[in-house]
Amino acid sequence: MHASQGRSAGLGLALASAFAFGGSGVAAKPLIEAGLDPLHVVWLRVAGAALVMLPVAWRHRDLVRRKPALLAGFGLLAVAGVQACYFAAISRIPVGVALLIEYLAPALVLGWVRFVQRRPVTRAAAVGVVLAVGGLACVVQVWSGLSLDLLGLLLALAAACCQVGYFVLSDQGSDEAEPADPIGVIAYGLLVGALLLTVVARPWGMDWAILGGTADLNGTAAPAWLLLGWIVLIATVLAYVTGVVSVRRLSPQVAGVVACLEAVIATVLAWVLLGEHLAAPQIIGGAVVLVGAFIAQSSTPKAAPDEPVAGSREPATEGTGEARDTRGTGEGELAAGRTGP
Repeated sequence: MHASQGRSAGLGLALASAFAFGGSGVAAKPLIEAGLDPLHVVWLRVAGAALVMLPVAWRHRDLVRRKPALLAGFGLLAVAGVQACYFAAISRIPVGVALLIEYLAPALVLGWVRFVQRRPVTRAAAVGVVLAVGGLACVVQVWSGLSLDLLGLLLALAAACCQVGYFVLSDQGSDEAEPADPIGVIAYGLLVGALLLTVVARPWGMDWAILGGTADLNGTAAPAWLLLGWIVLIATVLAYVTGVVSVRRLSPQVAGVVACLEAVIATVLAWVLLGEHLAAPQIIGGAVVLVGAFIAQSSTPKAAPDEPVAGSREPATEGTGEARDTRGTGEGELAAGRTGP
């Protein structure tokens, strides 16, 4: 009974995390269209979340001594890089398209494993990659000569590349005797990301008056401060924390499947709240991207357990083709708190 209740609670937390992450774009885009620079919105999001998580960072202050490189890399790629690129992308292309492009990250991770680490990948994982790339071609409608904004597409792809760096980092040290607490790393990642973004975004030049006004939410005037509050508290703090806690109650396979709903939720919310309608081929392509990502991250190893194969969920292997599959302990659990939007 207790196991069943724990699983149900974990599923609820995973769904809450997917919904929270998926709702970041629909809250950020109106602020950007109201006049805020995408980098300023990212800074507000990360700095606000860092302040909220400051007590957690203080509690895990030993991480600064134990894992300085991990904290720096996590803050640079998983927080500052992916958020800045994603928010810049949604200022130019639809929210759903930008997030679906980010789901190329599993394919890029497998490419890293196969060609950089020179480790074999399963056939199923390779099929998943092919499906994801083919689905992406439908999402961006390549037959129309890339009718979407090219820079926006490149920014979304850059966000996916930043996730690759996060996935690689999240597997470092997961088998150590004293692994780093994932929530503590998230807290410090937000702090490092806020410091980096302060230098890049230069918030002192931001038009703060916009936050006291309203933003257009598909014809409805929404208070800008309310949208910002959603981004900070729900789409960042709550999303990360519920994601990490949920994976401790669910198997990585189940958590990975639920995570795929993030793109669906973002697309539906953008459709309903922002009026961003996707064409039928884009919807079909988006579904193929998600199926490909799911196959790639849920494939099983063909080799013996002592022969690490990308796409495996075997917890004893050294690194996998998908970071969501490495969440046994320590940094591996960071993948539960996805760096997605």
